[in-house]
Amino acid sequence: MKWMRFRVRTNEESEDIIISYLEDIGLEGAQIEDNAPLSAADKEQMFIDAPELEPDEKDNGIEAGAAYLNFFLEIDDDNMLTVELQDENGEYIKVKKTPEEIESKIKEQLDELRTFSDIGDGTISISVTEDIDWINNWKQYFHKFYIDDVLVIPSWEKETTEDDKKASMVLHIDPGTAFGTGMHETTQLCIRMLRKYVTKDTELLDVGTGSGVLSILALMFGAKHAVGTDLDKCAVPAVKENMENNGIAEDKFEMMIGNIIDDKSVQDAVGYDKYDIVVANILANVLVPLTPVILGQLKKGGIYITSGIINTKEEEVKKAHLDAGLEILEIHHQGDWVSITSRKN
Repeated sequence: MKWMRFRVRTNEESEDIIISYLEDIGLEGAQIEDNAPLSAADKEQMFIDAPELEPDEKDNGIEAGAAYLNFFLEIDDDNMLTVELQDENGEYIKVKKTPEEIESKIKEQLDELRTFSDIGDGTISISVTEDIDWINNWKQYFHKFYIDDVLVIPSWEKETTEDDKKASMVLHIDPGTAFGTGMHETTQLCIRMLRKYVTKDTELLDVGTGSGVLSILALMFGAKHAVGTDLDKCAVPAVKENMENNGIAEDKFEMMIGNIIDDKSVQDAVGYDKYDIVVANILANVLVPLTPVILGQLKKGGIYITSGIINTKEEEVKKAHLDAGLEILEIHHQGDWVSITSRKN
């Protein structure tokens, strides 16, 4: 089986948002190449063929700050590529496209992103590669771990140690093709803030839900109800599966697909002045335009938790909070990442 690879040159900060945007044109899943440094926890999760060579010391020929995103589509006998796209009724259908059509669509999405975000070079290269089983290979790198006293564990592992049995709470999570395991520093920063501010009456809005880690844990912490929004349609089955794995009732968590920043229909569906907490673990370049919009969804006195902020962008996101009239309550750091928590007065 042969696959066509579309390779996009960008920067490390724009990886997630480009992947999300290209989902809209049927490019599902990406292989990421960059030089982002690995934390000690990252290294513990990896298998290294040469033990004397640390993962972040390998020379992969990619300069600091740059990144490449690789998207794969199967080539059929007519040299056509098949993608799943949403029709006018909201149903997903398989559509055949030429490589030139796919490349043109990628360029359109990148040009749109450039209007509000620095995505770097944005050049596209195309090549053909042989069959790769990337869909399941990632599982070998994801093992159970702790966030403070919460045990996070995938379905293919079991609670086996005495420490496992002492955990105050167990989160069963399978990221699948959606983002989010809870392992990343930005997610952990959000989790600690949720644990602090969630009450039994909390109505939560989770912008950029991914696999549902934050909403599911908020409900486990005692929140009354959660609504999630995401650009990626893969979030819907991922969230559903993770809800079932953690015993979360269907009426506790509602998912919506769409861009809350500029889509009025999504804003209307989410609702106004109704959320005690809004949490957004996204990129700084998205948090800046999101912040003034999200004020409409927050109740007076509501808490706004933001993360996904690399430390070089801290002042930029802090300014967005202040410019929107929010009162900054807490700023926390973990590794190179920052969370900013504010209140609507």
